[in-house]
Amino acid sequence: MVRGHRGGPVIATVDLRDPDPAAVDAGLQEAGFLLVTGHGVDAALRAELRAAARRFFALPASVKQAYAVGVGGRGWLPPGVEANGAVEGPGSDGQEHPPDLKESFAIGPDTTTGDRDVDAVWFPPNVWPAEVPELHEVATRYLAEMTAVSGRLLELCGTALGVAPLTTTTPTWTFNINRYPPLTEVGEPAPGQFRIGPHTDFGTVTVLDREPGAGGLQVHSDAGGWEDAPYDPDALTVNVGDLLAHWTGMRWRSGRHRVLPPQPGSPHEELISLVFFFELDHDALVTPLAPPIGRRADLEPVVSAPFLRERLDAISVG
Repeated sequence: MVRGHRGGPVIATVDLRDPDPAAVDAGLQEAGFLLVTGHGVDAALRAELRAAARRFFALPASVKQAYAVGVGGRGWLPPGVEANGAVEGPGSDGQEHPPDLKESFAIGPDTTTGDRDVDAVWFPPNVWPAEVPELHEVATRYLAEMTAVSGRLLELCGTALGVAPLTTTTPTWTFNINRYPPLTEVGEPAPGQFRIGPHTDFGTVTVLDREPGAGGLQVHSDAGGWEDAPYDPDALTVNVGDLLAHWTGMRWRSGRHRVLPPQPGSPHEELISLVFFFELDHDALVTPLAPPIGRRADLEPVVSAPFLRERLDAISVG
């Protein structure tokens, strides 16, 4: 099913048990977003993970500091270290954006390649807070589900375009648990400051389990500009990243989005988002699909790791 949203982006609702490839293609050309049902990820598991994350974020900053890392690391990303609106490219609005109003806990894959230099960057050890031991176990179960869903989504992308899908052996990915603090905690946002500034994601597909709110997710389209993203509690929100858009020869758009700052009318609103950024093998060569499937014939092949690294460096503050 494909539906419009208050005159804004066309968002396809896709049931993974019986997906409509034509709806996938249409929706990803329009806004780069899907609502995905039939994914099989238990709502109780999602709630359990969110509760464990809240227990971690509630710890004093002095305790969380022991797990602090920068963008691309594994552990706690404190407020102020990331500015997604700083990346130049299709997601940028060309404006100055202060650091994002959020804190995150980042997790990555345990697989390694055996190459020390590669593993140090893309497969470093995860860091698990001793104060919340249940976070490790529940996150491990959730991430097994996310990896499986992402693989199914890449297969569906190939079907929608009538080509062999992108495949992975030891893929890189990042899982961010994002906490968006309330207005009562952060105070009035600076000019141009968001919970997450306007941007596109970097990899193949992003699989998001989110909470709705006044200061929540917005999606951009040429037809409607910025619109609140439609929400279905049973659905996962999925968007195309830059790497997948490049593979399609820009037939599909990398979904441009932002998370609004906390709103005066909801001063106590705190949101937790579970964000799974799926990528490819670090050394995967991505060759854009040529016309008539792709929209452009001037795009060069790219290698996944340096393509992603450039963007991660751009959003790092300091």
